[in-house]
Amino acid sequence: MKTWTRTTIAIALAGLLASGAVTAKPRNVTDPDAPRALPAEGAVQVQWTDPAQFTELRHSNNRWEARRGNWVEQLATHLRERADRELARGQRLDVTITDIKRAGDFEPWQSPQFRDVRFMRDLYPPRISLQFTLTDAQGQVLEQGERKLVDSAYLHGRGLYTDQDPLRYEKRLIDEWLRRELRAERATAGL
Repeated sequence: MKTWTRTTIAIALAGLLASGAVTAKPRNVTDPDAPRALPAEGAVQVQWTDPAQFTELRHSNNRWEARRGNWVEQLATHLRERADRELARGQRLDVTITDIKRAGDFEPWQSPQFRDVRFMRDLYPPRISLQFTLTDAQGQVLEQGERKLVDSAYLHGRGLYTDQDPLRYEKRLIDEWLRRELRAERATAGL
């Protein structure tokens, strides 16, 4: 009886693991099946070009580690959430992320034990390139263009030493751009 129960449990667990693998999100940003846009909802739409072409991957000293995770989607989600709070009523924002270079870089020459460690130095600032269109409630274009965001002083910000989010520097870069871009638009619109 115990053998039958253990076998049944083992088969059930194997089935659960197999079904979970089918629905799990990709753990590699260059996976061809990985999304290239957030689901369409709300006033902010965010999409991105092929992450395999991003500077983060093309010029990384550890491409395998740089590909891991879903950090592109996490940054896009952060951009959507923050922009949604900053937009004036009726405005819409459409953003395409065209390049990302995350803060820091891998320095495998330091030691074999550190090949997967991202070193934060002034010479590795976060960079994000994007294209955007901001429209009003009637669909009239208020602002559009391309922006190349960079924070050369990313290591000198307040509150960053206690923040453990691995994307904190890139998220702060997005936050600062949205504040500047949308606040400037509100000022010129008289809001």
